[in-house]
Amino acid sequence: MSQVVSVPQPQSVATQRKWVLASTSAGFALENMDVMFLSFALSSIAADMHLSGTQAGFIATVTNLGMLVGGLIFGILGDRFGRVKTFSQTVFIFAIATAAMFFAHNVYMVYICRFIAGIGAGGEYGVGITLIADNFPRKDIGRLTSVAAVGGQVGAVLAAIVAAWILNISTWNVLFLVGVVPVVLIVFIRRHVRESDSFLERKAAGATPRVAVSELFKTPRLTVQTLSLIFMVIVQIAGYFGLMSWLPTIMQAQLHLSVSGSSVWMITTIIGMSLGMMTFGTVLDKFGPRRAFGIFLIASALSVFGIAMVNSRATMLLAGAVVGFFSNGMFGGYGAVISQLYPSAIRSTANNVIVNIGRAIGGFSSVVIGFLMDRYSLLVVMGFLAALYALSFITMISMHGLRHLHAQAEEAA
Repeated sequence: MSQVVSVPQPQSVATQRKWVLASTSAGFALENMDVMFLSFALSSIAADMHLSGTQAGFIATVTNLGMLVGGLIFGILGDRFGRVKTFSQTVFIFAIATAAMFFAHNVYMVYICRFIAGIGAGGEYGVGITLIADNFPRKDIGRLTSVAAVGGQVGAVLAAIVAAWILNISTWNVLFLVGVVPVVLIVFIRRHVRESDSFLERKAAGATPRVAVSELFKTPRLTVQTLSLIFMVIVQIAGYFGLMSWLPTIMQAQLHLSVSGSSVWMITTIIGMSLGMMTFGTVLDKFGPRRAFGIFLIASALSVFGIAMVNSRATMLLAGAVVGFFSNGMFGGYGAVISQLYPSAIRSTANNVIVNIGRAIGGFSSVVIGFLMDRYSLLVVMGFLAALYALSFITMISMHGLRHLHAQAEEAA
C-alpha cells in the first residue's frame, strides 16, 4: 500500500509560514546579538585577562573558524535529516556556548567557547534560509529572506542596549549569561514549525539524496557558479566588516570628528541597512537578481567615496546610512539566490558552504583596510573597496544561472 502524504489546509499553510518566518528572524536576531556581545565586551575581556592585541583579535578569528566548521557540518545535516531539527540544534549550541563564557577565566577557555558558539551560529544561517525557501513561493523569497536578515540588525540593537546596561553595573561574564535566552526559542520551534512538504515527501518515498560539499562542484558550470557566489559573498562581508570596523576611526582620525555620538551613528547605520535589505528584497523579487545586485553593487562602489566628503556630524550620519543601505542591503539576497540556483535536496549545504566560506575570508578585510590606512590616503582605501564591488558586479553579470533567473523574472512580470 502506498503511503499517503497529507497536504495541509490553507490555514495550516499560513500558520506554518508565519512560524517559519518568525522563528528564523528571531534566530538570526539572537545569533547577531551573541556576536555583538563579543564586540562590546572585547576591551573588558582583554583588560581583565591582560591580553595582547593579537590574542584579543584571535577571539573573533576563532569564532569565524567555528562558523566555517559549523556551516559545513550542519548544512549537510539539514539536507539529510531535516531543517527544523537541525535549526534547533544550532540555536542550542550557540546559546549554551555563549552562556558558558560566564565560566571562562582564561583566554583558552574563551577560545573554546567562542569556537563552539561559532559552530552553532555558522550552521544556523543556511538551515534557516532553507526553511524559508522550502515554505514560501519563489516570487516572495527575496523579500522574506531580507526580513530574516533585518532580524539580525534588530539583534545588534538589542545587544547594544543590553551591553550598555549590564556592563555598567556588572562584569563582562554576566553579559554572556544572556546568551542562554535563545534556548527558549527552541521550544517554540519544535512545537510550532514542521518540515516542508517537499522534505516530507522525499522522506516518505525513502529518497535519501547524496549530500556532500562535492555536489556544489559536480560540473564545470556548477563549479564556476559556486566559486562566483563565494567571491560575491567575500566582497559583501569584506565591505561590511571593513567599513563597520573602521568607519568610526576614519571619522575621528582622518576627518577630525568626535565619536562621542557613536551610538547614534550606529543606530542610523543599522536603520539604513534594514531599509536597504527590505528594498533589495523587493527589487529582487520584482525585477530579478541581475538588476537588484547590479543597482546595489554600482551604488556601493560609488557611495563609499562619499565618506571622504564628510565634514560634519550630520553628513557623517547620512554617509553611514547611505553606505549601510547599499553595502549591506544585499545580504539577505544571497540566501534567496542560492536557494533558487541549487536543488532543494542540497539547499542548506549550498547556503552554508558558500556564505560561511565567504564570511571566513571576507572577515579579514578589517586587517587589510587597517594595513592600507597605515600607508595610504583615505581615497585609496575607498578605491580599494570600490574596486571590490566593481569586480563583484562583473562576476555577477557573467553568471549563467543568474541570467536564467533574470529571464524567469521577466516572464513572470
